[in-house]
Amino acid sequence: MIALNVNGRNVQVDAAPDMPLLWALRDVLKLSGTKYGCGVAACGACTVHIDGQPARACATAVGDAKGAITTIEGVASDKIGKAVQDAWIKHDVAQCGYCQSGQIMQATALLRENKQPTDGAIDEAMNDNICRCGTYARIRAAIKDAAKAIG
Repeated sequence: MIALNVNGRNVQVDAAPDMPLLWALRDVLKLSGTKYGCGVAACGACTVHIDGQPARACATAVGDAKGAITTIEGVASDKIGKAVQDAWIKHDVAQCGYCQSGQIMQATALLRENKQPTDGAIDEAMNDNICRCGTYARIRAAIKDAAKAIG
């Protein structure tokens, strides 16, 4: 058994330590909001936070996931995460929606570090999160709107 703190709850996961965190979240804990995209940490669909920092759940072994883990299911529990999700809805960011949980997690981490990011800072922070539908302009607008909302 591996002890984790996920979305503010202490849980026990019956898994091998080398199991990707993604599968522990989705298959063991039934938190299906974190998506499988590429499996090699290149697309960002599986982004979660570990101690507030973005991490690729597909490339993080559950045994190495030390610290507080936040998934898309728990990100709206604070002001920044809620502001990002509200801005995503306002700007109708999602088309197919598949990458959006990872996009939201990355954007939330950005705004925790930089409450008023420039276009360049947004582009740099979001660069490794791929949106197949190409909603990058709406993503940037939503991040700017969320930044205004959090002040």
